[in-house]
Amino acid sequence: MRLPASIEKHLHRAPMDPTFKAALRKGLIGFVISRICVLGGAAVVAAQQVVTINDAKGVRPANASKLLMNVFSGWDGVWYLRIVRYGYPHHIPEQLTYHQLPARAAFFPLFPSIVRVADKVLPGHDAVAGVLVNLVLAMVAVAFVGLLAFRLWGPRVAERSMLLTALFPGAFVLSFVYAEALLLVLAAACLLLLQRERWLAAGLVAALGTATRPNGLALVAACAVAAYFAVRDHRKWQALIAPLLAPVGFIGFQLFLWHQTGERGAWFRVQRVAWNEGASFGGSAIAATFDFLRRPLSSPGDALTAISVATTIVLLIAAWKTRLSWAPAVYSVVVVAMMVLPSTVTARPRFLYTAFPLLIAYAKWRDEDDADRWAFTYTICGAGLAILTAMYGVRGAIP
Repeated sequence: MRLPASIEKHLHRAPMDPTFKAALRKGLIGFVISRICVLGGAAVVAAQQVVTINDAKGVRPANASKLLMNVFSGWDGVWYLRIVRYGYPHHIPEQLTYHQLPARAAFFPLFPSIVRVADKVLPGHDAVAGVLVNLVLAMVAVAFVGLLAFRLWGPRVAERSMLLTALFPGAFVLSFVYAEALLLVLAAACLLLLQRERWLAAGLVAALGTATRPNGLALVAACAVAAYFAVRDHRKWQALIAPLLAPVGFIGFQLFLWHQTGERGAWFRVQRVAWNEGASFGGSAIAATFDFLRRPLSSPGDALTAISVATTIVLLIAAWKTRLSWAPAVYSVVVVAMMVLPSTVTARPRFLYTAFPLLIAYAKWRDEDDADRWAFTYTICGAGLAILTAMYGVRGAIP
C-alpha cells in the first residue's frame, strides 16, 4: 500500500525512502489488525444484544450489522449524526439538558459536515458514511503520524509509532462516529507543515483543526511556539501567520452559533448547562485515581481515569527523556491539560490519544527494547483496544 501522490508531493519527500515505505507497510498492517480488535470488541456487544433480544422477544436478529453499527455510532456519535440530519439549533432553551436536541450545539462542525457530504455519495445511511469516512481518515492519520516520526527519529521509530497509534486502546475512536480521526489527520499535517516552515498552510490546517474539536486549540499553541522560535532565531516574521490563522475555526464556530441562535456565547452555555462541564484543574482526575486505589474495580470510570493518568505520566516522561521538539511537545501538553481540566469526564484514553506525539516519544524512548518486549507492548495495547470497545459498547463507562 502507498500514500496518495498528493500527500507525497505536498508534505515531504521522505515517503519515497524505501525504509519509510517498509515501515508504512507494517504500520498499515498493524492498523488492519487494530480494526479487527475493535470489531471483536463490538462483536461481543452485538452477541450480548442478540441474547437479550432473543430472551425478551423470542426472536433472533437476522444479522448483527445493525447491532454493530449501533456500537460504532453510540455515545457522541449520536450527537454528530443529529447534526448531520438536522444541522444546528436556531434556539437554545434556558433550562437545557443533554436529553434535548439543542444540546448538539456543543459539538464542533467540521466532522459532521464531511459526513453529510459523504452520506450523499455513499450507499447506506449516515452512520455507515460516518464509519467509512473515519476508516479512511484513520489510515491517513496513521501514515501521517509515521511520517512525523520518520522526520524526527527515522524509520524504526516511525514503524513503532504507527503500530502504537493503530493499537493504542484509545484508538477505538477511529472506528466510531467521532471526530478524533479527523483531528489526528489535521494535527499531524499541521505539525509536519510547521517543521517545513510552511506557515500559511500550517495556519490553515490548524484552523480546520480548531473547527473539529475543542482540544484542537492545542494547535494554536503549537503554531505559536514554532513561530516564536522562527522569529527569535531567524527573524522570520511571516511565521506569525500560523498562530494568527489557527484559532479562526474555533472563533468562526462561535460566531456561527451566535448568528444561528441569536445568543452570544451559546456554546459555552450549552457546555455548562446541558453537559455540566466545569473546571476542576485536575482535581477530578486525582480524586477518581485515589478512589480507584482505595476501591479497585468498584467503578469502571475510576479505573479508566487511573489507568489514563498513569499512562499520561509515563508518556510525559518519555517526551522529557527524548527531548521531543517544541511544537509537538507543546501541542501534547496542552491536550493533556485540557484532558484533566474538566470536572466531569476527565482523563480518558481517547483524550490522551489525541496527544499522539507522546506515542512517538515513547517509541523513541524504548527504541533499544528487543522485539519480544515490543511484541508484548503491542499485545497489551490490542487487548486493551478490544476490551475498551466492548466496555463502551455495553455502556459500562463514559468514553
